[in-house]
Amino acid sequence: MCTLVSTSIVFAQKIDNLVALKQQSKNELFHKLKKAPHTPAFESEGYWVWGSSVVKGEDGKYHMFVSRFPKSLPFHPGWMVASEIVHAISDTPQGPYRFSDVALPARGAQYWDGRSTHNPRILKYKGKYYLIYMGSTHPFAEPTYAELTLSSPWCTVGRANKRIGLAVSDSPYGPWKRFDEPILKTKPNTFYSFLTSNPSPVLQEDGSVMMIFKGRAYTPNGKHSDMSLGIAYAPSIEGPYTVLNNDQPIFQVDGQGEAEDPFLWKDKRGYHAIFKDHVAKFTGERGGGVMAHSKDGIHWTVDKDPKAYSLTVEWEDGKVEKQGQLERPFLLFDENGKMTHAFFATMDGPGGFENANKSWNMVIPIQ
Repeated sequence: MCTLVSTSIVFAQKIDNLVALKQQSKNELFHKLKKAPHTPAFESEGYWVWGSSVVKGEDGKYHMFVSRFPKSLPFHPGWMVASEIVHAISDTPQGPYRFSDVALPARGAQYWDGRSTHNPRILKYKGKYYLIYMGSTHPFAEPTYAELTLSSPWCTVGRANKRIGLAVSDSPYGPWKRFDEPILKTKPNTFYSFLTSNPSPVLQEDGSVMMIFKGRAYTPNGKHSDMSLGIAYAPSIEGPYTVLNNDQPIFQVDGQGEAEDPFLWKDKRGYHAIFKDHVAKFTGERGGGVMAHSKDGIHWTVDKDPKAYSLTVEWEDGKVEKQGQLERPFLLFDENGKMTHAFFATMDGPGGFENANKSWNMVIPIQ
């Protein structure tokens, strides 16, 4: 009986702490996140599922583009060598989304994105659909579960080959025309000399694009640097893309600003971004979400109340639970530019990719 009472008290304290934190927060996203539905926005039997992006189609349906990769491989680094971007559909923005088709499957080691497509971001412009994503390749036979480790050749080569690319279609159902070259490659002596990944583009009124992305640099010891974020500009979606901050990553604090999984948007006030606080530098929560603002997309200020989301989630039934991971945020806006839903990649377990039994894409309505 004492154990049950103690557990109930701890559970109630978790609810009170999370609710109080949201109510006290002046962050324009965090305090507006509603309770999360238990029903996944998207899941796929036999697959690990990760980040997504959603657009409303001309058919009035909502189209999700989401990463998945087989559970016959470990989650990390399975995504790096065997991910594919699939297309799912729902009549409502909240979902659940039903699998429709594989949008960007494996297409052979000879292509820059031939073995893995990941990190989808979907744009709709002038009757066409554009998928901006991360791709990678490797020259090896398919690995087994035991062979695929972070120090294995598959991971070493797959990580080094990560680049950002583009596919175009007249319909969200495809077929997709994939470019044979990335739209954002690496560049020597920059913070993105090793890889480019995690693209999040904003389509502007004149058709130009501002895109936040993740980069890593080669270091003198032959390894790679921490994760950093940058900004690229292109006069049109198809490019060419120019990085605007070659010399210094954004969000550096005292020489350290390890961050990933950014989402970028723009309104009348300027540019805004949320990203994962990988080492608790900004929010005090490892893996929590950070919000920042910019007038020009180049010079950024972290919000005075920076926490945009937490790994601790309150479900519709009132249960409060810390997710194993909460990554790849995507915000959906309605036709009037109002935030309506936040989508996240998530998994069960006590934390750490190796502890999960399942992963899915979740959705949280926004007030």
